[in-house]
Amino acid sequence: MSGAVLDAAFYDRPVLEVARDLVGCELVHGETAGRIVETEAYHHTEAACHAYVGLTARTSTLFAAPGTAYVYRSYGIHALINAVCEGEDVGAAVLVRALDPTAGVELMRARRGPVHERDLCNGPGKLTQALGIELTENATSLVDGPVRIRAREPGVVPELVTGTRIGITKAVELPWRFCLRGSRRVSRPYPPGLLHHGTG
Repeated sequence: MSGAVLDAAFYDRPVLEVARDLVGCELVHGETAGRIVETEAYHHTEAACHAYVGLTARTSTLFAAPGTAYVYRSYGIHALINAVCEGEDVGAAVLVRALDPTAGVELMRARRGPVHERDLCNGPGKLTQALGIELTENATSLVDGPVRIRAREPGVVPELVTGTRIGITKAVELPWRFCLRGSRRVSRPYPPGLLHHGTG
């Protein structure tokens, strides 16, 4: 694994900037890791964000220090991991939606079962299952806690495709989804223009 662990200052910026800049970074948990190929931004000013309702027991982690992991249960099944951004008075986070596995692939396969290689981490619930991330990681530090994010390799500037967020019913028009152009590890449906030359 290459790249230094991102510090708290990386996350203490506007959530849209962080969402773009996390693509190409590496999410690490235990013996497993994957390069981030898809993210979505969420901010308390828009209705799809959990923090839109204000400070509650559930949303308190979203108002924690930048660089905190916000892990919540989706549909009672999947644990989804987010990186808390901006100041502690702002509820904002970046959802990690998909990874390209880089370490511990055999362990990921054991956790995920018999799925196509492309489907190991191509969704926010799939990647947490593959990496063994659970609700116990909620409110832990992404800087020195059990889940960490390493910086991109020096000089690497990924080409991004921007689209609207998926899997939500509110604020669906916001173009706050960021994907690595050309990656087939991105969750479906793909945003328009993801793959070159219209290949599927």
